[in-house]
Amino acid sequence: MPLIRYPVLQYAYVVQDIEDACMQWVELIGAGPFFVSMHHESPDHFYRGKPSEADLSYAFGQAGPAHIQLIEQHNDAPSVYREMVPAGERGFHHFAILPDDFDGEKARFEAAGFPAVTTLTSAARVAYMDTRPKLGCFVEIYENNAPLLETFASWKAAHEAWDGVTDPVRES
Repeated sequence: MPLIRYPVLQYAYVVQDIEDACMQWVELIGAGPFFVSMHHESPDHFYRGKPSEADLSYAFGQAGPAHIQLIEQHNDAPSVYREMVPAGERGFHHFAILPDDFDGEKARFEAAGFPAVTTLTSAARVAYMDTRPKLGCFVEIYENNAPLLETFASWKAAHEAWDGVTDPVRES
């Protein structure tokens, strides 16, 4: 059985300027609208077992069957993002899955030799699993819960109702 048993629901990129990156995705791919959380705070964001001091902004926009996450780190604090994409650069970082059993899936990845590098809570618990040795990127595992599913559904509904022009970047 393969390690990754769930569909990919998100592709994530580290960017240098989140608003500019959103507009590039709108113009080149038709993704969006993007919902941006500037200087996002999580009460329990840990990187390699220590509280994270990374100053992060996130943007989420639908693109076909998956959504796109854009991440801008505003400082040089150690983070799962800087570990893979150095300051001043941009690039693909991770893809995300939504398993039925967050704790079981996280344990399964760890037992296979892919540890959690970052954990946090936002609309759900999240773990970034270090699959770089095999995949060249991280895998983000989301906890499957009603608030998260509502958020994902709202991004998809906004995309489907969107004219592709009006308010391409929105505050979340």
